[in-house]
Amino acid sequence: MDRIRIVGGARLNGTIPISGAKNAALPLMIASLLTDETLTLANLPRLADVAQLKRILGNHGVDMTVAGKRLGEAELSGETVHLTARTIVDTTAPYELVSAMRASFWVIGPLVAREGFAKVSLPGGCAIGTRPVDLFLEALQALGAEIDIEGGYVIARAPDGLKGAHVTFPKVSVGATHVTLMAATLAKGETIIENAAREPEVVDLAECLIKMGAKITGAGTSTIRIEGVTRLNGARHSVMPDRIEAGTYAMAVTMTGGDVLLEGARADDLKRPIEILREVGAEITETNEGLRVYRNGADLKPVNISTEPFPGFPTDLQAQLMALVTRAEGTSVIRETIFENRFMHVQELARFGAEIHLDGQNATVVGVPRLKGAPVMATDLRASVSLVIAGLVAEGETIVNRVYHLDRGFERLEDKLSRCGATIERISG
Repeated sequence: MDRIRIVGGARLNGTIPISGAKNAALPLMIASLLTDETLTLANLPRLADVAQLKRILGNHGVDMTVAGKRLGEAELSGETVHLTARTIVDTTAPYELVSAMRASFWVIGPLVAREGFAKVSLPGGCAIGTRPVDLFLEALQALGAEIDIEGGYVIARAPDGLKGAHVTFPKVSVGATHVTLMAATLAKGETIIENAAREPEVVDLAECLIKMGAKITGAGTSTIRIEGVTRLNGARHSVMPDRIEAGTYAMAVTMTGGDVLLEGARADDLKRPIEILREVGAEITETNEGLRVYRNGADLKPVNISTEPFPGFPTDLQAQLMALVTRAEGTSVIRETIFENRFMHVQELARFGAEIHLDGQNATVVGVPRLKGAPVMATDLRASVSLVIAGLVAEGETIVNRVYHLDRGFERLEDKLSRCGATIERISG
């Protein structure tokens, strides 16, 4: 099993290209099930989750071809993949595939919309909370699907097709918004989604669906309207840059000091994290190429934040921020409101010498003057990269174990950091 070795102490200087967003790529790939024509996705990141979803979609009959690199294309640029679901050969998503990645459950929406039937295993994924699928199923029921749960599988039936409906979510859910949005594109009549997720990844999916012929307005607001169409066509779409990856590297630069251009990063996707990082002590400026993050060695300041749905501070950056403020001069309070079990990185950060106290949803972080390298273990995707951020400034050597979690969401992280001066390498086996 691979590990990552880090020797802390180096400032980061240079350019880090931001990959396509995992959280946008997955629903975009699943959208290929909605049409019998070819959906071409550019800037698709090379990640373990993307590879797993390719296997799942292949099981349903999606043919995939990867375009070769073009002349002059950057070494770290994403893939261009052509996905064609000319015929759905299997409407079942089996446990052994779905259990490995929660987002694969989302195939239920396109399958029942296009084929009138889907049998999908209940999901797996990171152990960061229960994350029930009730909202998904209630939305599909509102659209006219009959839902049964048998032997760990959700069976959705709509033999006469889905029908437009008014769907109001009791709480914001990105996944349920994705699924309802996709399913409603082929439903008869108008669907209105209230309390919809406003995340940029939802906007990216809607823009792709519109290119495919869907009639959607309001994506990026809390009310989305979809006028169903009888069929969708193929299209070409480029996956948006990964705001979580960009925010992660911005925190790494703030932690170590230095001057890094996050190539392709978009300020509009990161307004709240940028505000917080400026409070901590970073200088962040928007350029034509992306975001420039700079810190000259001034002391880090403590902050108080709560995780919230977009445009609030994202839960996917909570662990990284916690690692950053372990070195702040003072006490920070981080409140996790999205997932009830997303503090598993705390005990690992403590191995560096961090002082963190938990009380329910609140983590109180008392800044310490130094961290010391240690062997640590990744517990989930985002927690694992918080350990890398701590390791970049810790005295001596840090070994991060179980880095397959990292590979699910960060493309060639050690290459990107080492090019900016970090002493970091992957140890295989």
